[in-house]
Amino acid sequence: MAVALYITVLVAYFAVMIYIGIRSRKSANSVGGFVLGGRTAGPWLSAFAYGTSYFSAVIFIGYAGQFGWEFGIAATWIGIGNAVIGSLLAWAVLGRRTRIMAQQLDSATMPDFFGKRFGDDKLKIAASIIIFIFLIPYTASLYKGLGSLFAMAFDIPYFVCIIIMAVVTAVYVLIGGYMATAWNDFIQGIIMLVGIVAVVIAVLANAGGFTEAINSLSQIGVDGSSQQGAYTSFFGPDLYGLLMVIILTSLGTWGLPQMVQKFYAIKSEGSIKKGMIISTLFALIVAGGCYFLGGFGRLFYTPENGSVSYDDIIPTMLQDSLPVVLIAVVLVLVVSASMSTLSSLVLSSSSTITLDLIKGGIKKDMSQKSQMFSIRFFVALFIIISAVIAIVYDEFNLAFIAQMMGVSWGALAGAFLAPYLFSLFWKRTTKASCWVCFAFGVAVSIAAMVVSLCGGYLSEEFKASFLYQYLFKSPIYVGAWTMILGFVIVPLVSLFTKKPDQSLTDGLFASFTGISKAVESAEEPYLKGGERPDTTEISPEEKTE
Repeated sequence: MAVALYITVLVAYFAVMIYIGIRSRKSANSVGGFVLGGRTAGPWLSAFAYGTSYFSAVIFIGYAGQFGWEFGIAATWIGIGNAVIGSLLAWAVLGRRTRIMAQQLDSATMPDFFGKRFGDDKLKIAASIIIFIFLIPYTASLYKGLGSLFAMAFDIPYFVCIIIMAVVTAVYVLIGGYMATAWNDFIQGIIMLVGIVAVVIAVLANAGGFTEAINSLSQIGVDGSSQQGAYTSFFGPDLYGLLMVIILTSLGTWGLPQMVQKFYAIKSEGSIKKGMIISTLFALIVAGGCYFLGGFGRLFYTPENGSVSYDDIIPTMLQDSLPVVLIAVVLVLVVSASMSTLSSLVLSSSSTITLDLIKGGIKKDMSQKSQMFSIRFFVALFIIISAVIAIVYDEFNLAFIAQMMGVSWGALAGAFLAPYLFSLFWKRTTKASCWVCFAFGVAVSIAAMVVSLCGGYLSEEFKASFLYQYLFKSPIYVGAWTMILGFVIVPLVSLFTKKPDQSLTDGLFASFTGISKAVESAEEPYLKGGERPDTTEISPEEKTE
């Protein structure tokens, strides 16, 4: 009976996703429509697209279980950081500048932005390669945790779950492009909001209520420590680790191409202001709810043979606490979270490879028809590759794949965050500083992966060292510090390298500084070697600034 309900709910959900893809096909007839929806996304679609791309099944199943286990109730700070830094400040700081400057440069992807901002096609190609290398394992990581949840509900093989999700995602993205993704993200976001609230209430009720759950959790001690009530304390048992997670998962989104690209597609500046509020509230409920829920994991999950499987913590809590109907909702919630992020990632990857790597460097006279075919081809290819990687990893548990998944977020944010932010706000930012930060972010991330793979061969002296304990011990530490050091590297290198073309930077920054009324109105922005496409829409607010 329960299995029949789960199957019915999932089939109905998949049918709606595909229907939306078919309805959105008219908006996907051009490259601009397929990749950015013609830059016509309103505040609700943009905010939900941002939020659902941000929070995947990795958050709900993996991170909520892992960090809730490690930090207790203090893990809720991660969700608050995601809402305030990763959503509110991201929209406030990046939203308007990204939208206007991307339109001035006629760029649809982050690599294209870098290439045109600094007049260097090689920079664009390098950024494209980094995205291609690190987004694939990141995409594959979306499937982590699904196996445990689906095994609980259906007792079917893990690879079947992956194939079903991959096929449905491919169908609606290939047919409807960005707008199909955006509308599906909106529906998926609503499911995530309702599901998280219902799950938190049900789990706490099963634990005897909030007060009783807190009291029970406070009785659990920390291994190797005499601290009492650590898992219910304000900052938990590991403040440094908690800060590193907040920095990586909150500030890191500012440098992820699939997140920044959401600002390129926004319809107007008014949409940015509304989207900022909606996105922040969404993140507060979804991320805050997930990590808060994970904080009670120790009340429900007992490790087997002393070994903790983080992906099993949340499914165990749900199985013990939820009725059949709510488990069906959770199944759709987790699939929604994964599919929304998956569609965003593959769309970002495929457009980057086609527009920046192939058209930008290999075949510059590529026709619209060829571009459309290439983007769709790579959407399908990336979904297939990520699914295969996830299946192979689960089957053989290859350490290399696990480490690639772990460092991918940090490598991308470490390479792109500082150069992107400085290039939006500081004229003096140079392409040399971008090159150095790209190389630094990738090199440190790869070094961290090698250290992790060689963990069994490292000396106890090195493992006890400050460098290992506070940097290489975790990919999270590496990613957070790589991003932070980028804010030192970019301005330092920029001050000692050749200044960028002043005529280009003056034109780009005129709409922000008031240098030229013609440019400030954004009606005729400065473009090096071209004019604004006719499809670009400028809001009334920008015209009167």
